[in-house]
Amino acid sequence: MQESKKLNQDKEKKHFSLTSLIFLSLIAGALTGIVFHYLVPAGYVRDTLFIDGIFYVLGQGFLRLMQMLVVPLVFSSLICGSAAVGDTATLGKIGLKTMVFYLATTALAITMAIVVGGVINPGTGLDTAHIKAEDISVSETVSIQETILNVIPKNPIASLADGDMLPIIIFAIFIGIILAKLGSNAGTVIDFFKQFNDIMMEMTDIVMKAAPVGVFCLIARTFAGIGFNAFFPLLKYMFAVLLALGIHCFIIYMILFKGFTSLSPVKFIRKFIPVMGFAFTTATSNATIPLSIETLERDMGISRKISSFTVPLGATINMDGTAIMQGVAVIFAAQAYGITLGLEQYLTVIATATLASIGTAGVPGVGLITLSMVFNSVGLPVEAIALIMGIDRIIDMTRTAVNITGDAVCTAIIAHQNGSLDRETFNEIKGE
Repeated sequence: MQESKKLNQDKEKKHFSLTSLIFLSLIAGALTGIVFHYLVPAGYVRDTLFIDGIFYVLGQGFLRLMQMLVVPLVFSSLICGSAAVGDTATLGKIGLKTMVFYLATTALAITMAIVVGGVINPGTGLDTAHIKAEDISVSETVSIQETILNVIPKNPIASLADGDMLPIIIFAIFIGIILAKLGSNAGTVIDFFKQFNDIMMEMTDIVMKAAPVGVFCLIARTFAGIGFNAFFPLLKYMFAVLLALGIHCFIIYMILFKGFTSLSPVKFIRKFIPVMGFAFTTATSNATIPLSIETLERDMGISRKISSFTVPLGATINMDGTAIMQGVAVIFAAQAYGITLGLEQYLTVIATATLASIGTAGVPGVGLITLSMVFNSVGLPVEAIALIMGIDRIIDMTRTAVNITGDAVCTAIIAHQNGSLDRETFNEIKGE
C-alpha cells in the first residue's frame, strides 16, 4: 500500500516537473525569439540555421507528433465512451446539452465582442497607409446546408485518413452505440478498442515528454519572425480582441462553471492552465485534445466517457475565441473603411459567425477563412482581412487557448450533471 502511494507521489512529481518545464519553455522561447529578432543580425545563422532550421524542424516535428495522436485517440476514445454510456437516450441528452452550450456561448461571445469593439473603436482614426497589408488568399466558403450534410461521412475511411473530425465523431458514436447494444456478443471488439485506447494514451504520455522542446521552438520561431513593430499600428484592435477574450475566458466561463457545478473556478484555472499554455503555443485545438482529456480525468476527476465525447466535439464546433476575433474584426473593418452597420447587420454577423463555427476545423489560422464569410454577409470588403493578417498569429494562439477552455468548462458541467465528476479529485491539491 505504501509502495503504491509512493509510486503515485513520484508520478505527481514528474507531472509537475513537466508542467513547470512547459511554462519555462514558453517564457524562454518568447525571450529567445525577441533576442533573435532584435539583437541577432539577419543572415544564414539566424534565418536559415535557427529560425527556418532548428526552430522550425523541432517545433513542427513536435506538432506533427501531437497531430499524429488526434485521429486514432479521438476515434478509440469516442467508441469506448459511447459504448460505456450504453443508453442511447442518455447519450442523446449529453449530445444535446453539449451542442446547446457550445452554440449559446459562441453567440454570447460574438455579441460581447461587438460590444467591446463598439466601446474601444479599434478602427477609428486608423491610418491604413502605415499598416503592411499581407497578401490575402481566402478559400472558397461552404454553405450552411453543405456544412450540415458534411457531418455525415460518405466514406468513413477517407474521413479518418483526412482527419475530418465531425464525420469521424459521428461514425465513432455509431460504432459505440452498436457495441453497447450487442454487449457480450461484441466483447472481442470492445476489448480491442479499450486496449487500443490504452495504447494511444501511453503514446500520448511518451510524446508529451518532448513538449518542453517543442513549445520552446514553436514560440521562439513565432517571436523571432514578428517582433513588436507589426503590433503598434493595430494596438487598439489587438487590445480589443485580447480584452474580449479575457472577459469571456475568465469571467463568463467561470460564472457558468461556478453556477452549474458550485466548484471553485480558481482551482479549475490552476489545474487547466498548463493545457491553456500548450494550446497557446500550438494554436491548434485538435492537437490539444489528448492533453485536455488526460488533464480533465487525472486532475479534475472527470470521466473519460464524457470528455472523450465533449472535447473532440468542442474542438470542431466550439470556436468562441474565433467568434470574438470576428466580432471585433467586423467593428474594426467597418470603422476603418467608414461603413455604418445597423442592428440588422449586427444580428446577421452574430448568426453567421455562430453557424460558421460548426464547420470550422481546429487548425491554425482557419478563423481568417470563416471571417471572409462573415464579412460577405454584411457587405464589408474582404480586403480588410489583409490588414490584420500580419498580427493574427498571436491572436490565433490566444483564441485557441480560449476555445479549449470552453470545451473543458462544458465538459465539467456535463460531467457534474451526469454524476461523472469526482469532486474529491477536483478539490485535491497535488503534492499535499
